[in-house]
Amino acid sequence: MLRRNRRLAKQYCFRKSKETLERTKYEKKRKITASIQEGEPITNELRNEEAKLRQEIDLQDDNTAVLWTHIDDEYAKASKRDPKILLTTSRDPSAPLLQFTKELKLVFPNAQVLNRGGQVLSEIVESCRAHDYSDVVLVHEQRGKPNCLTVCHLPYGPTAYFQLCNVVSRHDIKDNKAIGTVPQAYPHLIINNLTTKLGEQTANILKHLFPVPKPDTKRIITFTNKQDYILFRHHIYDKPGGPKSVELKEIGPRFELKFFMIKLGTVDQYEAQDEWVLKPYMNTAKKQKYIGN
Repeated sequence: MLRRNRRLAKQYCFRKSKETLERTKYEKKRKITASIQEGEPITNELRNEEAKLRQEIDLQDDNTAVLWTHIDDEYAKASKRDPKILLTTSRDPSAPLLQFTKELKLVFPNAQVLNRGGQVLSEIVESCRAHDYSDVVLVHEQRGKPNCLTVCHLPYGPTAYFQLCNVVSRHDIKDNKAIGTVPQAYPHLIINNLTTKLGEQTANILKHLFPVPKPDTKRIITFTNKQDYILFRHHIYDKPGGPKSVELKEIGPRFELKFFMIKLGTVDQYEAQDEWVLKPYMNTAKKQKYIGN
């Protein structure tokens, strides 16, 4: 495992060093494009490379014309395989937290629950890397109520932190006798009103926790943003009277997510750089929305 980690670290450092060369070439292409559009002569430092760079500019499309970094590449290969998620809790979890974790296991396909015990985060992350997990989801509590959800993407991050609000378990939903069992089919996702750049990144983190469903799946999971709170709902639908009559039934659980921090590293790297943090003074700006309209 140590050899594998060294190899992955070398590959990561190589990609970062390659970014410097790509950034230099991108700046040269941008200067040449600007000179052509404004009708100005090419500068002396770019004349030797002008013909080669012009040929590359002509072959560019919407994807290759943008400068991509290792930060943008975190989820580039996530769609090539189904996610494999490890669910765990804080130490000494209460009974409501264990119950909520079991319900999250029904929400996320291909998820496995780990009893935390005395394991530290670094051991959990190293073990997940060795067994090819794609994400680690940690659930924390305060006074017996779940209050924080942490989503860590492997092998290098990012790590997103969400505050859990208004958690309603499956057994607490009205008419819980009619809920029945949760289907194991991969769900369709509805992601609504995550329109800003930060909102798109949040949607990217959430949607890669679920595999690609089949077209005829009758299970639906909704993430909708309202006043920077992401409302989570879990439904199944049926068409008893034909295609024009649809019955929607909630199967739970139900909760709200408040996105408050994202780090560039994994959850065990306390020294990792903060990409975005919800500061205390930002709560007073009621008219400003950070992840959607």
